Amino acid sequence: MNKLLPILIVISLLMGCSSKESKKNNSSAKVSVQPIDGLKIAFYSNDSLKKHFEYFKKEEASIEKMKSQFETKLKQLNSEYEAYVVKKDQEARAGLLSQNEMIKAQEKAQQLQQRVLSFQQNESVRIESETLKSLEAINKKVTEWGKIFSEENNIDLLLAYDQGGQFNYINPNLDVTEAFVIFLNDNQKKIEKELK
Repeated sequence: MNKLLPILIVISLLMGCSSKESKKNNSSAKVSVQPIDGLKIAFYSNDSLKKHFEYFKKEEASIEKMKSQFETKLKQLNSEYEAYVVKKDQEARAGLLSQNEMIKAQEKAQQLQQRVLSFQQNESVRIESETLKSLEAINKKVTEWGKIFSEENNIDLLLAYDQGGQFNYINPNLDVTEAFVIFLNDNQKKIEKELK
């Protein structure tokens, strides 16, 4: 719905400028429309925002660190499991384990394998949840601060542009990405304080 909002606003503004006949036919509808003349529209590139907004980069680095720690721990648990299985297999082939010891070794191997799978599943869900939570919080703040930026710069409509998004082309003269990123970075301490 968030991505549709700018389109709906533009459509409603364009419809407001249609012929007076359609207004007469819908005289019972009470819709506030603004003329397009003098409407100040701007956009920022979401990709550039992600590359240059310091708080976003900081959060992304934190997420990458979590993923790296997860991969390291997962490798360690896998190595422990594999080393145990290889060791007990060698002992069994050499005839060093009794039937009872082999059963206990199999049970412990299954426990180690379950520990690996459990860790992998739980941590994957946790990291995904933390990532989603972080991105939602950042996007919410970008929207809030986008409003402040727009008000300070008399922008009536601030669009977020994504490659492959809903807008095929936007005139580069409407691009305020650099100014918006500077604005966000200048207010980063306030944004971080609000997010904590």
